This record gives sequence, structure tokens and C-alpha cells, in this order.
Amino acid sequence: MQMAGQAALVTGGGSGLGAATAAMLAEAGCRVAVLDRDAARAEDVAGRIGGVAVACDVTDDAGAAAAVAAAAARHGAARILVNCAGIGTAARIVGRNGAMPLAAFERVIRVNLIGTFNLLRLAAAGMSTLDPLADGERGVIVNTASIAAYDGQVGQAAYAASKGGIVALTLPAARELARFGVRVLTIAPGLFATPLLAELPAEVQHSLGASIPFPARLGQPAEFAALVRTCVENPFLNGETIRLDGALRMAPR
Repeated sequence: MQMAGQAALVTGGGSGLGAATAAMLAEAGCRVAVLDRDAARAEDVAGRIGGVAVACDVTDDAGAAAAVAAAAARHGAARILVNCAGIGTAARIVGRNGAMPLAAFERVIRVNLIGTFNLLRLAAAGMSTLDPLADGERGVIVNTASIAAYDGQVGQAAYAASKGGIVALTLPAARELARFGVRVLTIAPGLFATPLLAELPAEVQHSLGASIPFPARLGQPAEFAALVRTCVENPFLNGETIRLDGALRMAPR
């Protein structure tokens, strides 16, 4: 799909991978709606890229529907959705204080997996009503998983399960939405320089970067955004999860 002139939604667009993706889409000529739970961050990014900010909790059924509708009212129904909203947590299944609280596990699943599906279903419904482009394509959805879906470490049970769910969702969603001409892809990034990782001490960040085979550094959000662009522009990419990790395979802990 040629991106110029298309309407695009980016969840988690107020920071990190989402902000870099929103900037890339705007530079490519898209009309970008920056969706984020943090309205101030969304406004900041939207102001810098010439997009529109929409407050959105991806786990809220009615709220997410309203956010998609608000974006469509400004830009028209989106042909591009990039799901970047997500949270991380570190908790052992059985720790010093006993079993991991079920609510903690449920929250990560709800934000990362259910939130991804929520926006996917809403955006796909809108895409299905659009006129097809020259090649029959109506839309592209790019989700964000993690290499934790494959190499989940100790303490990552909830996070790995949520991202593994996104990986498992990709192919059946692509198969089902194929009749509408909507492609579905997922990117599984490794260790990236995002606000989530920035919470760690600098020496830990450096050590993590050095553990990557090549290049031996943390990934840059712009590199994630570049892969999103490829996913959108290459019409034969569909139903696949692509690792973006510098050949990193995480150790058990």
C-alpha cells in the first residue's frame, strides 16, 4: 500500500515505538491519529507531526470505539492501524510473598492482548467498508508482540503470555480478514531504547545492549518504525510475525 494520503491510527503513540511510528507515517504523508491513554503525551506527539491526538484506553470497549470514531471524523476511516500500546511487568509466579496476584497477570493480558484485539476488530470493521485500492487491498494492521513470546524469562510469565497471544492471533486474523483485502502482521521487537527500558539503571541498559549479537546495542525506535513501513508497503507480507532483535535469544534470566 502506498501510504501518502492514507488515514492511520497508532495506539501507544504518545511515546517510544508508537511515537516513532507516528512520526514515520506522518513523514510518509499519512493523516495520523495518535491514540494514547496519556492525553498530554498524545497531544505533544500529534503537535510535532501535524496529526490529531485522541485519548484512548485500549481496554475500554466503548471508549476505544469512540476514539476510532473521533479519528475517523477528522481523517476518514483508517486504512492503517499500528498497535503499539502495551505495558510490562516483572513478577514471579511464586515469589517471596507467595503466589503472583491474579489481578497482576490479568492486567497485563488485558492491556497487551485484549487491547490489541480491541483495536484490531474496530479498525478492521472500518476498513472492510472502504473501497478497495487498485490491487484489492483495503487496509493493513501491524501489531506489536515481543521476543518474550518465544524467549520469555523468569518473571515474565504475564508479559510473555500476552505477547504470545498476539503472535497466535496474527495468522487466523490474517486469514479471516483476507476476504476484505486487509493484511495483518506482527513485529516482535527485542531490546529497544524505549521509556520502559529507560526505567532501568544506565549500566543495566548498557549490559543489555552488549548482549545483542549484532549490532551490539539497543534497538532504536526509528528502526522499528522502518519495519512498520515495510509491512505497510509490501503487499505480499501477510499473516507473519517478524522478529526485530539483532539475533538476540534471551537467556532464562
